[in-house]
Amino acid sequence: MTTGLHPGGQPQEPGPTGNRLLPRQEQVGHEALHVENRTRSSVITARAAASFDPVGRSVATARSFVRDTLQGWGFADIVDDAVVLTSELVTNAVVHAGTSADVLCLRSDDGVRIEVADRYPEREIPLQAAAINMGSPDREGGRGLQLCAALSGRWGVEYTPTHKQVWFQLDLPERAVGTRTAGPSLPADLLPLADGRVRVAVVQIDRAGAISAWSEDAEELFGYPADQVIGKPLTDLAAWPHTPGTSTGIADALQLSRWEGSYGIRGANGRVTPVYASHLRVRDTDGDPSTVCLLVRDHERAVLQTPLRVPAPDTANHSEGGQPTDPFEVFIGSPAPDDLDGLLQRTVERARDMLDGDSAFLLLATDDETELEVRASTGLPSARQRFARVPVEAGPGRYGSARMPAVHDDLTAVPGAVPLLSGTGMRSVVTVPLKVEGRLTGSLGVAAEAPTRYSNEEALRLQFAADRIALAVESARLGELERLRRGSLSFLVEASDLLAGTLDRDQTLALMAQMTVPTLATWCAVYTIADQASDPYLSYVLHEDEERIDGLKALLSKIAPPDPVPTPGARIWSAPAEAAHQAALRTSMRNLGLGEPATVSSGIGTTLETASAVGGETVVLPLVARNRVIGMLTLGKPSDEHFRQEILELAEDLSRRAALALDNARLYSERMAISQSLQRSLLPPELPDIEGVEVEVIYRAAGEGNEVGGDFYDLFPIRDGAYGFAIGDVCGTGPEAAAVTGLARHALRLLAREGFGGPAVLERLNSAILDEGARSRFLTLLYGELWPQEDGSAVLKVVCAGHPLPLRLRQDGTVEPAAEPQPLLGVMDDLELYEQTVTLDPGDVLLCVTDGVTERREGTRMLGDDGLTDVLTTCTGLTAGAVAARIMRAVERFASDAPSDDMAILAMRVPGLHKD
Repeated sequence: MTTGLHPGGQPQEPGPTGNRLLPRQEQVGHEALHVENRTRSSVITARAAASFDPVGRSVATARSFVRDTLQGWGFADIVDDAVVLTSELVTNAVVHAGTSADVLCLRSDDGVRIEVADRYPEREIPLQAAAINMGSPDREGGRGLQLCAALSGRWGVEYTPTHKQVWFQLDLPERAVGTRTAGPSLPADLLPLADGRVRVAVVQIDRAGAISAWSEDAEELFGYPADQVIGKPLTDLAAWPHTPGTSTGIADALQLSRWEGSYGIRGANGRVTPVYASHLRVRDTDGDPSTVCLLVRDHERAVLQTPLRVPAPDTANHSEGGQPTDPFEVFIGSPAPDDLDGLLQRTVERARDMLDGDSAFLLLATDDETELEVRASTGLPSARQRFARVPVEAGPGRYGSARMPAVHDDLTAVPGAVPLLSGTGMRSVVTVPLKVEGRLTGSLGVAAEAPTRYSNEEALRLQFAADRIALAVESARLGELERLRRGSLSFLVEASDLLAGTLDRDQTLALMAQMTVPTLATWCAVYTIADQASDPYLSYVLHEDEERIDGLKALLSKIAPPDPVPTPGARIWSAPAEAAHQAALRTSMRNLGLGEPATVSSGIGTTLETASAVGGETVVLPLVARNRVIGMLTLGKPSDEHFRQEILELAEDLSRRAALALDNARLYSERMAISQSLQRSLLPPELPDIEGVEVEVIYRAAGEGNEVGGDFYDLFPIRDGAYGFAIGDVCGTGPEAAAVTGLARHALRLLAREGFGGPAVLERLNSAILDEGARSRFLTLLYGELWPQEDGSAVLKVVCAGHPLPLRLRQDGTVEPAAEPQPLLGVMDDLELYEQTVTLDPGDVLLCVTDGVTERREGTRMLGDDGLTDVLTTCTGLTAGAVAARIMRAVERFASDAPSDDMAILAMRVPGLHKD
């Protein structure tokens, strides 16, 4: 429930709140003005609001807020009363009521209304009698409302279930008609210095920049008669003080609608006379533009100079305790935001309020000052404009007035003068530069929907504020750039470590996308190119919202991929946004019954979400490795968002690293495929079935990614009823060992099928190995021939050339060597080898292994021949597969470390006529 104060009338009867009645508000003072019920009937032309925490320092902060706001509105006459009343009411809220305080300043045509609200509606308002009784000066409570009654024209209290609000209105003092600005009376010695007769030269410049009129005072000031200068360009006479870092000259200043400042005129005596000038661009009766220039001597500038609107020294330059106040804090408020974005946003909001604008914006210049980047705005579609870039110099679609203050009365008359405001409905705008040591660092502007809202006076006020925040903004910007550079370096280091940690192509693609989303972009797509003749292929898609990945992938699959241009840097790709827009439009029309019905539709929600996801800026960066485009990295933003230049530069660095990692993964995959194909060729594709003999092989190559090492095995038919088998170990690893492995396996098959016996086969293989010269490697080899017999036994003829001896397991559990050791191959030229015959009875097992099995180590322990024999004795009655598996399991359990040597196990068992 709300109650309002009606001084001079009967008090209102408030309704109940809880279990008590709210107090009635009565007339305060016999001169109180009558207030109608509609306390906000006046048109509000500006507003400013702030909230303050329930701490003691908030009172001083609230005073500063109200003071700065009213001074920005030009109401210095009522600042003192407003500050006193605000101080009392905020003290009641944050100190006595113990709640936060909300302060709202409203400007109207007839005054200023200030509202202070707290969150303690139950706190009682003291009843007021007809007479004002201020009470004891030492009394802390109850004076705020009495001061409102004494100082304000109207005031009141309003209640809601959660808030109590006290408001007061201060009327503006009446000023004499026609008074625009005035200064105090000054002693004679403080008045501006002038000659006995002040001369104001009037010079008119035509549209071509030539002098068309030259007054008598101009002739007296500079010594040129009119006939000597009319028709000549003013630039021939002007001495323009060029500021480092700017390109504006007298010719540019003459093209502006208004200009005021200092330069020099070269007189007839050759000397330069410093002048203060005020330029105004006008049209003559024929509609031709020209510029009227009023010039006085520079020390007489007070005649023409627009007086600066400066705050009163007793309120603006000193704080409550009498200490000087920083001019920056007068405009931006205290405390100032710590981060750049907060500082910029506070700046545009205060600039808008100060000039009573509908919108405001702030742009920061790039390092080379050729472009301005939108960094903060209010009253504009900031999400669409944020980080957009605008060229600075003059030209179509460029920001030509960035280097000096400018007032545009009507943007419809000069389309594109301020590109940021195109299509926003803003008509008039004032812009001022932010400069640090003569260098352009940014631009601050305030705009309004109505034309001709601003004049030079507003431009000077805004420039005054911009000069005081420029250094703080530049300092914060440099700090942000330093943090971005540090973050970029850290990001690239981490990205390089992750990309270097894998050689898997699919994992590299996933890492590329995951590193960019959401750090650099909202979504990412990676296209790859297999070879120069192939088209780009969509290989990976990622969105920060996983539910949108499928829709995004479907959309990108339906449009042509970007062209694989090797030119470095990011380039805009508009196809995804256009396709998404068209898809969303078609879906919307189908749902409204305006288009052809779709047989299968994902629904309007999915299509619109996809369109929103890719509706912003999309850029493509080439993935170039080893002078070849191997793909494209595509980054996108949601609707109406732009990429920052720093982000694009970081993405370009990442794309170079990612391209090299992706190409390394491709090369590694290709070489791995070749290596695995060659390795598989060194082992038999499959084992033959031998009637009457069980055969099992287990092979383990040491090292990651290896299918074949220095160990090998083979089992092959020689002729009807006869089979050859071999198990060997080549010294060393790598391609040289693999070459000897391939040579040995294929030579064994070829020689055995030519009818050579075991010793002859190995002797010829020994010669072939020695013929390899420096590439030769010695080889241990167990070779044998197997003949299954009709009685269920099997006859073997074996030659053991330097290899671990084969072991025979009988049915009774005894184990014995099945051959004698002989010299290894690849060392001596002349070898005399012999073969030994072994008969395997039904149930016997022949076990052949490489030294990777017997030399399995755990610290100083080694499995050895004895350990292998002990394990084999436990395998009585097992099949060949079970025997091989038990041996391998025992080897693996013997040590906890991964095997460091290749291992091969060949087990053959004769089950007899009847299998066990």
